[in-house]
Amino acid sequence: MTTGTPGPRQIDTSTAHPARVYDWLLGGKDNYPVDEAVGQRLPAEAAAGARQNRAFMNRAVAWLAAQGVDQFLDIGTGIPTEPNLHQIVQRIVPTARIVYTDNDPIVLRHAEALLVGRPEGATQYVEADVRDPAAIIKNARQTLDFDRPIALSLIALMHFINDDQDPYGLVSNLLATLPSGSYLVLSHASSDIFPELSAQVTAEYAKGGIRLGFRDRAGVERFFEGLELVEPGLVTATEWFKDGEAPAPEESGIYAGVARLP
Repeated sequence: MTTGTPGPRQIDTSTAHPARVYDWLLGGKDNYPVDEAVGQRLPAEAAAGARQNRAFMNRAVAWLAAQGVDQFLDIGTGIPTEPNLHQIVQRIVPTARIVYTDNDPIVLRHAEALLVGRPEGATQYVEADVRDPAAIIKNARQTLDFDRPIALSLIALMHFINDDQDPYGLVSNLLATLPSGSYLVLSHASSDIFPELSAQVTAEYAKGGIRLGFRDRAGVERFFEGLELVEPGLVTATEWFKDGEAPAPEESGIYAGVARLP
């Protein structure tokens, strides 16, 4: 395990952070009262959405690894929750190389202790923000070979990037660094599947100082422009699966998709 940061920053426990709220929703213990306060105000469906996101990620990266993809750049990693991406992938491809990225220093501290991959492969953690893609790519090059396909994972991340922060440009810039045959794995909270629920979640996060930018189907689909969507296309998180047994039917307010760079 290596890191791409000069040293840990002080953790701000006075303001809620998406990674720690997500940890609370998943039943984790690595969060603070300010994060729990946000989580407790959210409707029960928010915890279901967090679980559905994790399950989608598990299925998507396992399928990619089975296709021979052995390099993964996971941005917005969050606090480690087993099974982690590298554990899923390296069970299938022991030599796989994974770079994790998050902007919360508490994630770095847990990553250093827990995100240790198989000796045949490699894992790296970069403390960086998706709004600075150049810094992420610079550090990721220490571990990943950008001349070979890479799976870019953006799980439940881009709805924390509002329109005034150029979300589509950020993703486009990241994808522009990847070679043909790479993949984008993305999940995103919807604004149009359960509009009232989405508005409630957005309002509660705002009370905790966290801005959300939920999007409708067309808005999420824009992230995949120019890419080749893998079947079943852009669907809800619980509807996305490849091979094997389908997940149990369950309503979801999360869009999810996997696409290949031509």
